[in-house]
Amino acid sequence: MNDPFLINFPKLGAPEIGYISVTEQQQLVPFEVKRIFWTYYTPESIVRGRHAHHVTEQVLIAAAGRLTVTTELADGNIQLFRLEDPHVGLYVPPHAWHTMQYSHSAVQLVLASVPYQEADYIRSYEDFKRIWTPKAQ
Repeated sequence: MNDPFLINFPKLGAPEIGYISVTEQQQLVPFEVKRIFWTYYTPESIVRGRHAHHVTEQVLIAAAGRLTVTTELADGNIQLFRLEDPHVGLYVPPHAWHTMQYSHSAVQLVLASVPYQEADYIRSYEDFKRIWTPKAQ
C-alpha cells in the first residue's frame, strides 16, 4: 500500500504566455481516473474531508489558491502538505484519513479512481482506526 506522496506534473510555458500542465492516462496518476470533481468558495474557517475510503484513491490539486492537507495513516503517521502550485498534486491512498483547509480563493481539483459511492466513505475516525489498524498476529 502506498503512503501519500506528491506528484509533479509538467509545467509547460513561460511567464509571458502562461502555463499548462498535463498528464495522460496513468502516466503520472497511479490509477485510472473514473471521477473528477472540484470544490470552490470554501470559507477559510471550514475544515473539509474528515474521512478515509475503503477503495478510492485520489489526487488532490490546488488549481487556484492554497490547500493545506493533513493525512493520517492508521499507524499514527501524520503528514502535512501545502499545495499552492497547480502543477503539483497529492496522491491520497484509500487508507489515509484526510482533512483539507482552503485559502479564500482556492479551487481544489480532485481526480478519483472510482465513481462516487457513499458506502466507500469512512466518516467516523474511530471506524477508520478500527478498519485500517493492522491486527496483531
